[in-house]
Amino acid sequence: MKWLSELTDKLTKTRDTFFGKVTDLFRRGDITEELWEELEELLIEADVGVPATTQLLSKLRQAVEANHLKDSWKLFDLFKAEIITLLGKELSPIRFASAGPTVILIVGVNGSGKTTSLGKLSAYFKSQGKKVFLGAADTFRAAAIDQLQVWAERAGVEIISHKEGADPSAVAYDTVKAGNARHADVILIDTAGRLQTKTNLMEELKKMRRVIQKEIVEAPHETLLVLDATTGQNALSQAKIFKEAVAISGIILTKLDGSARGGAVLAICQELQVPIKFIGVGESMNDLQPFDPPAFAEALLRGNEKTSGPL
Repeated sequence: MKWLSELTDKLTKTRDTFFGKVTDLFRRGDITEELWEELEELLIEADVGVPATTQLLSKLRQAVEANHLKDSWKLFDLFKAEIITLLGKELSPIRFASAGPTVILIVGVNGSGKTTSLGKLSAYFKSQGKKVFLGAADTFRAAAIDQLQVWAERAGVEIISHKEGADPSAVAYDTVKAGNARHADVILIDTAGRLQTKTNLMEELKKMRRVIQKEIVEAPHETLLVLDATTGQNALSQAKIFKEAVAISGIILTKLDGSARGGAVLAICQELQVPIKFIGVGESMNDLQPFDPPAFAEALLRGNEKTSGPL
């Protein structure tokens, strides 16, 4: 399939650096204690994290004992199945409102790809025939407002913005009010990402939710956290901070094409228990796609064509 081939290409760094070596382990022959030790080391180096690595290895060891396995190559399908289970076996779709616009808050720290992801999401929903409104509520960075205006023009969607330094909640409210009045299907709202002022930021996000609910009681219907895959375990730390303060309903994981630390996907799923809903695997408009766990596992583990063997 073309889309699977493209995803496989995008994950080259993660696969070749670490997960290619993991698949090589399964071609060794016998299942030995040395194999288990090397597998553990590779997973931790790939930023899978200790909890997720421990869980994976424990389940694999149990399966080996239960099935009396001797040949290491037979571990491959078991390993992939456990990864899919950890990631979630199915797509986690956006929860659309039963009536009226679906309001989605986009949160995350500066530099994570938040504003870019929001722009790409607008194009994604527009391609599905939906009427999209954008709200430039990251008013602390003039560059964020300008950037989102460029994305709105590229995607052909409407945008509501105020001047730099304006009240973010006022921008959010005006966006929701305008989108509601003009029968928008999806309203996407950018937010500030100044994690160095953690308390103020989280209070700001809570205020924004309250203000939005004055116009649409059920809103926001989704709050998506944008994380940069290249930061590895640091992305997980950021996610924990946001989860403590904001009701996160899903994650957008960006820059997977530029990371050799894609194992953070597993750590995030195992430790946060928050579904990954979209992944970013490139710079183009169409490089933000719904996260498909089986396809991701297939691309990550099957794409290593430089080796040969029973896999």
